[in-house]
Amino acid sequence: VSGGWELEVHGTEAKLLRKVAGERITVTFNINNSIPPSVDEETQEDQKPDEQEPDITSTPNFVVEVVKDDTKQTLVLDCHYPEDEVGHEGEEESDIFTIREVSFQPTGEADWKDTNYTLNTDSLDWALYDHLMDFLADRGVDNTFADELIELSTALEHQEYIKFLEDLKSFVKCQ
Repeated sequence: VSGGWELEVHGTEAKLLRKVAGERITVTFNINNSIPPSVDEETQEDQKPDEQEPDITSTPNFVVEVVKDDTKQTLVLDCHYPEDEVGHEGEEESDIFTIREVSFQPTGEADWKDTNYTLNTDSLDWALYDHLMDFLADRGVDNTFADELIELSTALEHQEYIKFLEDLKSFVKCQ
């Protein structure tokens, strides 16, 4: 992923880390359940044999955490790829990911508290939502990043899928 991100992978969970001007930005995602359901089965039946099936891509939900050096709070933005937005290149410039929820959590705590207020962006003023998207873009989380995250996640998912099939094969063979 371009932009000076460090990658950490632990099984199916991946973290991208970056430090920018007194802030630590972490993007976390999990490849489990990140492949959207396949398109209508009827479409596949009507498909001509020489037509290529669409590529399988991983579009995971991801969480962006922003920690400022001098604070005890972490701004947490829960993001996802809306199913109807992925793969619509060439249309007017729109965001390929959306912010679903925003909250503050105590910095350094492993588990987030359900007692902290979480704002669902469905009820958020559009101007404030746009400011939050600009806030993310200023920290390197924009459409280019989101596209690269899809590529990275897809590669990791394919790698884990192949490993799973190999493990399954050896498990089934074992007597």
